Amino acid sequence: DILARRTPGFTGADLSNLVNEAALLAARRDKKKIYMQELEEAIERVMAGPERKSHIMNDEEKRLTAYHEGGHTLVGMMLKHADPVHKVTIIPRGRAGGYTLMLPKEDRNYATKSELLDKLKVAMGGRVAEEIVLKEISTGASQDIQQATRMVRGMVMQYGMSDKFGLMALTQSGNEYLDGTPVVNCADTTAADADSEVRTLLQTCYADAISTLRENRGLLDEVALYLLEKETI
Repeated sequence: DILARRTPGFTGADLSNLVNEAALLAARRDKKKIYMQELEEAIERVMAGPERKSHIMNDEEKRLTAYHEGGHTLVGMMLKHADPVHKVTIIPRGRAGGYTLMLPKEDRNYATKSELLDKLKVAMGGRVAEEIVLKEISTGASQDIQQATRMVRGMVMQYGMSDKFGLMALTQSGNEYLDGTPVVNCADTTAADADSEVRTLLQTCYADAISTLRENRGLLDEVALYLLEKETI
């Protein structure tokens, strides 16, 4: 069940590559069979890249990463419509200094507005934790911000989830982005209003994430301290 939830959209060839990667890991460890440990690690290698064992984080960077990932984790655990947290780690992998993995309860083709809003708040959780605890922000939230912005633009301009624009679609279906530029299907003034609506939604979700982490600051410290000691939950 966990493997199925971790590999949505994988083709037969993708799954074959995954098992081959797991077999290589098992062979390196002198195992006669492929176990769940190898399969889960193979998924991470395929999707996020290998562990960067050569990258040694200093204490300050490690603490920042622990609170950043702890922020994602705790916000996700406190929200009703967020996917359950499966794993959180501060071990660098690929280009990421750490990551929080959340798995859907079931395979779905659609997402509700409530689920998208909670996903946005989770994305904000890392940046918020840095701000609350460290009184500083870092470039580590870059991907979170990009992901959140794309999601909100979809809600406002494509999915009819904005109170301001209602059912009005502001982009050409199937051609939302061309060479990195949104293909809008509305007047310039409407597009400017949409930008303002995107900013408002992002700020609202950020404020909600701040409230969640401030109310649970003790738990945030516990998660971060555990990650600093054990590196993975």
